[in-house]
Amino acid sequence: MPIHDQGYRRFGGAREGRGRAWLVIARAGVRMLLERRLFLALLLFAWVRFLYEVVRVYLSTNVSQLSIIATTPQTFREFLEFQRIWVFFVTIYAGAGLIAGDRRANALQIYLSKPLTRLEYIAGKAAILAVFLLGITWLPALLLLAVQTMLAGSFAFVRANAFLFPAITVYSFLQVALATFAMLALSSLSKSARFVGIMYAGVIFFTDAVFGMLKFVVRAGSASVVSPSQSLAQLGDAIFRVPPRHDTPLAVSLLVVVAVLVVSAVVLARRVRAVEVVA
Repeated sequence: MPIHDQGYRRFGGAREGRGRAWLVIARAGVRMLLERRLFLALLLFAWVRFLYEVVRVYLSTNVSQLSIIATTPQTFREFLEFQRIWVFFVTIYAGAGLIAGDRRANALQIYLSKPLTRLEYIAGKAAILAVFLLGITWLPALLLLAVQTMLAGSFAFVRANAFLFPAITVYSFLQVALATFAMLALSSLSKSARFVGIMYAGVIFFTDAVFGMLKFVVRAGSASVVSPSQSLAQLGDAIFRVPPRHDTPLAVSLLVVVAVLVVSAVVLARRVRAVEVVA
């Protein structure tokens, strides 16, 4: 029986550049979610408000009697405000199991035993969720701005509201970053995606309930400081140049959002590692 040489052989495959491993994780995660019909249906429902706004823009630009519903900067603020509910559902569906599933299958050891850093792993997982969240916030808002320009037949609205493009971009990315990193941090704390989803919903509902109690029962002027979602809404009002809804200073609202991002980053740094140390 012939004995084949099993000695050293040079690698014959293609070598990926450093820092691109996160793209593999992101592509695989996005592809897997797009194969789920229920998730696709959720994404389609998230675009219903966009279709409503398109019809509204069409009527306001073509029917003079309906000029009262003409597009204003407030329209885009209200659109992104409405999308919060879909951001909530998509975050839970697509994000709850991103790290929890790997922890349940003990896959972190496999991921991080390869030439893949923790930062690349987290970036890949974050990209999966961020892609879909931007697809229901930033993308439709920009398309709505483009539709308004086309139906109006001029760039007058865009020139008069030149701040809208950066406002849509800044607020959408801030909203997506907050949801993405908060969910990843929670997902790294458990091996159960269902429990992670419950934790995320609990945090949102609890902080909003405390905010409501402080604002309407105790009459606390800066009650939004206890709720990251309300702090984000306060920042959104400032970004879109509309009257703020709370008495909380903008610097304090920004500090709350930054604090959530920092805490999430610290949790991820501690929980995402190849070997768990058991005390």
